[in-house]
Amino acid sequence: MEFNAQADKAGKLAEIEPAKPAGMIDVVDGKRRTLIQGAGLAAGAGMLGLASGGAWAAGSDKPEKEEVKIGFIPLTDCASVVMASVLGFDKKYGIKIVPSKEASWAGVRDKLTNGELDAAHVLYGLIYGVQMGIGGQKKDMAVLMGLNHNGQAITLSKKLADKGAVDGASLAKLMQTDKREYTFAQTFPTGTHAMWLYYWLAANGIHPMKDAKVITVPPPQMVANMRVGNMDGFCVGEPWGHRAIVDGVGITAITTQDIWKDHPEKVLGTSLEFVQKYPNTCRAMMAAILDASKWIDASLANKNKMAEVIADKSYVNTSKDVIDQRILGRYQNGLGKTWDDPNYMKFYDEGQVNFPFLSDGMWFMTQHRRWGLLKSDPDYLAVAKSVNQIDLYKEAAAMTKTPLPKEVMRSSKLVDGVVWDGKNPAAYAQSFKIKV
Repeated sequence: MEFNAQADKAGKLAEIEPAKPAGMIDVVDGKRRTLIQGAGLAAGAGMLGLASGGAWAAGSDKPEKEEVKIGFIPLTDCASVVMASVLGFDKKYGIKIVPSKEASWAGVRDKLTNGELDAAHVLYGLIYGVQMGIGGQKKDMAVLMGLNHNGQAITLSKKLADKGAVDGASLAKLMQTDKREYTFAQTFPTGTHAMWLYYWLAANGIHPMKDAKVITVPPPQMVANMRVGNMDGFCVGEPWGHRAIVDGVGITAITTQDIWKDHPEKVLGTSLEFVQKYPNTCRAMMAAILDASKWIDASLANKNKMAEVIADKSYVNTSKDVIDQRILGRYQNGLGKTWDDPNYMKFYDEGQVNFPFLSDGMWFMTQHRRWGLLKSDPDYLAVAKSVNQIDLYKEAAAMTKTPLPKEVMRSSKLVDGVVWDGKNPAAYAQSFKIKV
C-alpha cells in the first residue's frame, strides 16, 4: 500500500494510540468517547450521564458510511486530512478516509455538489459561495471544522521586484508610474486567496476590479504561469509561494498572516444533505482530523515527518525542503530577507484553529458583498448558523478532548487597521472606501 510505504519512509512517524490498559473498553454516548473498566460498565454509564436499563443503545453512533472520499488540492494545508489517513486516526473512529487528489477548486466544488466527493479540504469562501448561489450551482452546504490558520502568501514576479515593487506601497507606486495592464491571479472567485488578494490591493489603494486584471489559476499551476509571464502576482497557499522563490521567479510581498493574524483558511466542507444523512460519519471524520491536527502541531519533529509524507507525488508532489521551511516558521522573501514567523501555518492551536466561528463565515460574505458578488445583504448570522455545524463540532471536540472557545464569534484587526467582530456585518461591508 502506498500509504504504508510513506509511513515507513517517514520513519514509522509516530505511535498514535497507546494500547488500552487491561480490562478497559470503549464506551460511546454519541457525543464523547471514554475508557471505563469493563467490570464497571453500569457505573461508567452513570458517570457519563447515560441512563441505565437499556435506554442507551451500544453502537448507536456507529458511522453510517464507513469509507469516506475526501477531496484535497495539492497544498501544505491538506496535511491533516492526509495524515488522518496515513497514520490511521480514521480507524480509531470506525471509518476509512480515502484522500482524493483534485486538479482545481472548481472541480472540488462540482464533485461536492454532485456527490462524487463525500467531503473536501476546501476554501472557506468556496463553501459560502455555493451556499449563496455565486460561483456555481446553489446548494445548501456545511462547514464541519477549520483545517488551518495562516500560511498563505502574496507573490510578486521577480520582474516587478526588479522594478522596485516589493510590497503593497511600492507596487501601487509602480502601477501609477508604469502604466499598463497588470494581471494578478487567485485560485477561485469566492475563495480565500481571492479575498486576501483583493483586501491587500485595496488596503494599498489599488482597486482590484478597476486597476488590475484578475484571473483564476489552480494552485499547482501558479509558479509555471508566473515563469512564462502570464501574471504579475498571485495569492496562493503554500508551498507554492516558497516554490516561486526557490525557482527564482517571484518574491513574497506579504504573508496572509500579516494581512490577518490567525485568519481562517481551509475547512472540512461537505453538503448539508450529507450531514443530515450521515451525522455519525461526519463526527468520526472530524474526530480523526482533529487527532491528526493535534499530532501535527505537537512538535517540530511531527511537522518534519508530515512534510516528508505530503511532499510525495501522491499528494503535493514537490520536494520536502520546499514545504518544511515555512511549516516550521522559517521564512525568506526572495530578496535576501529571512525571519522566523511565530504566526506560521497552524493546524490545531488548542482547538482555536478548528472551531467553526460564526464570525469567520460571516466575514467571507461581507467581502463577497463588498466586491459585488452578492448583490444585496443576506441575513449574515442566520446563514452562518445554518452552514457552520457548531453542535456537531462540539461533539467531535468532546470525543477528542479538544478545548472549546468561550464564544462563537471572535474579533480581529486586519492589515488596514479595521476591526472585524461580526457585530454589524452589513455596515462593515459598506464601510470600505474601495469597493464595488
